[in-house]
Amino acid sequence: MNDRKARRRRRSSNGFVDILNGFLTLLVIGLVVVGGGFFFIASQYYGDGPFAEPKTFRVESGSSLSTTANRLEEQGLISNALIFSQFGSRVERNTIIKAGDFNIPAGASMSDILQELTEGNPIRYAVTIPEGWTSWEAIQRLNGDNNLVGEITALPAEGSILPGSYDYIPGDTRQSVLDKMQTAMSTELAAVWAGREADLPIKTPEELVVLASIVEKETGVATERPQVAAVFVNRLRVGMRLQSDPTIIYGITKGQTTLGRGIRRSEIEAKTPYNTYQINGLPPTPIANPGIDALKAVANPDTHDYIYFVAKGATPREGHVFAETYAEHQQNVAQYRRIAAEAAAAAESEAEAARQALEAEQAAEQPAQP
Repeated sequence: MNDRKARRRRRSSNGFVDILNGFLTLLVIGLVVVGGGFFFIASQYYGDGPFAEPKTFRVESGSSLSTTANRLEEQGLISNALIFSQFGSRVERNTIIKAGDFNIPAGASMSDILQELTEGNPIRYAVTIPEGWTSWEAIQRLNGDNNLVGEITALPAEGSILPGSYDYIPGDTRQSVLDKMQTAMSTELAAVWAGREADLPIKTPEELVVLASIVEKETGVATERPQVAAVFVNRLRVGMRLQSDPTIIYGITKGQTTLGRGIRRSEIEAKTPYNTYQINGLPPTPIANPGIDALKAVANPDTHDYIYFVAKGATPREGHVFAETYAEHQQNVAQYRRIAAEAAAAAESEAEAARQALEAEQAAEQPAQP
């Protein structure tokens, strides 16, 4: 009887060991499978990508991680969208995808790509509007940028755009970029107006923009703007007409083309809303979009008694000379005409020398006459 009990205990003990051994075997197999799967997924995620050349990848605004993963797989930048999105979301610190175009190096891993899309800098796209451009010119540039969508058909008010560079994401609307430009002008104009000189002969922010646009078109030398602004402010204070050539030109072209020639006497004598040789005070609208420095120059002009100025040399970058009296101004004008005539003669002489040199070279290439 005792032998039977001993045998039963041995069979029971052996059965428990068998079960334990089986469980341990399954556990080991499971760990091997899980470990192998994890190793495979990790090797896919951290290993080199499948593409051999650098590529540009675009993320649309509002794209999710899973949507981005699918597009990456479709374009051959990753081998498995599920690994990219699911594994990446568990091992990376940041999975919030930025919008924009990204440069992806050849062979970049899924980890590299996800870090680039979440922490890298998108390729910069911007529209630049130079100081003194008209609204028509600005819209031509916006409508000509093929990275933007939606056409602008209505011309914005002259002077409502602040010149500068405006970043955007490819696929943004042209109207959204224009809105940024106009918001920037409203913001800057409010600040400039608030800090203006107290006794200016300018009653509204709109008038400040009008005069700033004239200053912008009169000089391309940044340091001269406060001086030129002061000339026009002095004229307004004494009731003298502004007599600005760019206002005549704007009245002819409406800012939608270049004049391409000198102003005719008949155009100077024509009484139009924009001809400041014929009208008192300011024209009805700005003649361009002035930059922030021109706005500030009008709001806080230099203090001097000049009421005349004329170009100093043959090129705009040489600036202007200023005068308090008409007699002094006439002397400056005579000097400018001499300089301009000398520059024109020198240019003609240089052109003639070039023509003669070309004729001599071509004559030397001709075969000798028998």
